[in-house]
Amino acid sequence: MIRLLFNVAPDLYAQYRAPILDALRRRDLPAEAGLPGDIAPEAVDYIIHATGGPVTDFGVFTRARAVLSLWAGVEKIVGNRTLTQPLCRMVESGLRQGMVEWVVAHTLRAHLGTDRYVREKPVTWTQHVPPLATDRSVTVLGLGELGSAAATTLAGLGFRVTGWARHAREIAGVRCLAGADRLPEALATAEILVAILPETPDTINLLDAKRLALLPPGSCILNAGRGSLIDDTALIAALDRGQVANATLDVFRTEPLPADHPFWSHPGVTISPHVAAATRVGTAAEAIADNIARSQSGAPLLHVVDRTQSY
Repeated sequence: MIRLLFNVAPDLYAQYRAPILDALRRRDLPAEAGLPGDIAPEAVDYIIHATGGPVTDFGVFTRARAVLSLWAGVEKIVGNRTLTQPLCRMVESGLRQGMVEWVVAHTLRAHLGTDRYVREKPVTWTQHVPPLATDRSVTVLGLGELGSAAATTLAGLGFRVTGWARHAREIAGVRCLAGADRLPEALATAEILVAILPETPDTINLLDAKRLALLPPGSCILNAGRGSLIDDTALIAALDRGQVANATLDVFRTEPLPADHPFWSHPGVTISPHVAAATRVGTAAEAIADNIARSQSGAPLLHVVDRTQSY
């Protein structure tokens, strides 16, 4: 019998417990699950984790083979010194598809200029014909599981796509740049900039005033990575002077976004309440069950976090 400890808030336990146990049962892996206090720490085989769970000391789980995150982002746990077990981030098809759909929708919104008609409701018949996708340059910052899927889809729509990552990547139809010295080049052509980077010491305030100034005048920003990627004050200044025409933000330094934050009232900011890439229960349960099945069979775990890189 496999014993799962859910280090999550009670509402997530109610959502995920049965689907994960059912997915394991379909793989002939009977399991039982509980919240902290339901299972003796030394008897726990795997820990299902999400931000907000009560456990902060993972050292007592001497039998646990892995900590399996329900979320793609692990910045709030990766630095925990008691966490010696392998930490696996969530990678699942529903999350990936959700990110691609969000990025495509808001890229097309920026590309076609639909806000002009939705928000302004012009009283005169004024036609604004947008360029074709083949004449629009899009840069995607972050070419991991989610970023590469988004970049590939945008390229398939005809956009001239540049991708940037810390390390070299090769993606069909995408001009790939890598390393800090190539970031200015990636920004310089970004008529639409899509940020899908994780939070690491190197990415905090990556888009500061100096780098925002490298964007083409009137560019649009989509941030679905982490709120800390962009300097809030610098972004507002760039919007005010027209360097950036619009910013669609799905992630923020503090969530929920405080009611007095200037993003709420700024006409150039569109707020999306962290919905770009939500974990889907059904597909996430299958992903977790697959990883547990691999571990039980002696195969390497998938999507193990590199603690030195924070993702």
